[in-house]
Amino acid sequence: MDGKERTGLPTAWGGGPRRRRGPEGTRGGATPTKSQPIVLIPAGATDADFIYATGFAVETGLYIRFAKDDDVLVVSPLEIDRARAQSKVANVVEDREAYAHKSWARLAAKMLREKGMDEARVSPRLPAAHLEDLRAEGIATAVDRELFLAERRHKSAAEAEAIQASQRAAEAAVVEVVRQLAAADIKDGMLWSDGGALTSERLYARAQLVLGEMGFTCPEMIIAGSPESALPHFRGEGPIRASAPVIIDIFPVGRSSHYHGDLTRTVVVGDIPEEFQRMHAATLQALDAGVESIRAGVPGKDVHLAVCQVLVDRGYGTTSVGYEGPEGVAKMNHSTGHGVGLDVHEEPSLRQTSHEPLREGDVVTVEPGLYKLGLGGVRIEDTGIVTANGFHNFTTITRSLNPKDYL
Repeated sequence: MDGKERTGLPTAWGGGPRRRRGPEGTRGGATPTKSQPIVLIPAGATDADFIYATGFAVETGLYIRFAKDDDVLVVSPLEIDRARAQSKVANVVEDREAYAHKSWARLAAKMLREKGMDEARVSPRLPAAHLEDLRAEGIATAVDRELFLAERRHKSAAEAEAIQASQRAAEAAVVEVVRQLAAADIKDGMLWSDGGALTSERLYARAQLVLGEMGFTCPEMIIAGSPESALPHFRGEGPIRASAPVIIDIFPVGRSSHYHGDLTRTVVVGDIPEEFQRMHAATLQALDAGVESIRAGVPGKDVHLAVCQVLVDRGYGTTSVGYEGPEGVAKMNHSTGHGVGLDVHEEPSLRQTSHEPLREGDVVTVEPGLYKLGLGGVRIEDTGIVTANGFHNFTTITRSLNPKDYL
């Protein structure tokens, strides 16, 4: 460690005004209050709460907000210059010992005590080992399940633009995948390209190339042929069949912005069986109904149930209570949508249990789908922002089942 090695504190850390300690006997799980300092130790480089607080993505480090306009970011010698260049925290200091010994919680406790504090609130993302270490050091530590929840839900203009940029990247990647599908030959019911089978893996590589050139990535994207596309989170593997749905679900994250987009389209190469045409038409109508029902003040469940009603009316089903539909038909077995931001899945949700009203500034997906085991699935997804009077859709590309319409 640089500087005050005997105290275990970074060189630039000078303490500050002392604050009255909390009550004794509260070293375990405490109740979080807004007056408590915030301690964040990232659970990895993609820890959204840490990135939100600091503007900085790092695998390991420490952030403490003692009070408004009184915070500090502590990083290793490896990251100090990058942190000073990229972080929005004014006080960025270096520590060697905590980095070398993975003792960030011990350092946090020392820095809190230097301020006369013996309590803190932490993110639900904090690894359990760090939570135990904080409490072992005598810090009454409360897990704040609402930490940054309201702040992160309401997207600023800059955040909305970052998400729109990610959505544009998703559109470009989807179009590239569809272009490869449209150019393929059909042999014995399978798609072929460049003398070999066209596979999910090859399409994944093309999509990642497009994203990478634009400054984005999506390691867990879905490019799933059928019948496996009936499993909504099947990532896709192996050869692609003709005349059957291919679900393309790409949710890129900006390598510098750290904000996500989320986009799903379904296409069929070759003759499109009537059953898939009907499933797609019902899903598209449900998407429109969901989008049209969104505005600030509407509970998330109302959007979901509007989608479910369309699917049931069209002869399909869902797993939502009261909207099960007939036996043996294709069903939607997931929620209608979710928030998007630093996490690809965040608040708010659009599901049957979502009673909280949508708020202006929420960025959400609307993604109905229908799935039938042994057959395949169809899903269509747009992402946009909730406004006072409706939904501003960030998504611009066609929703067609026909690959030619994307080119």
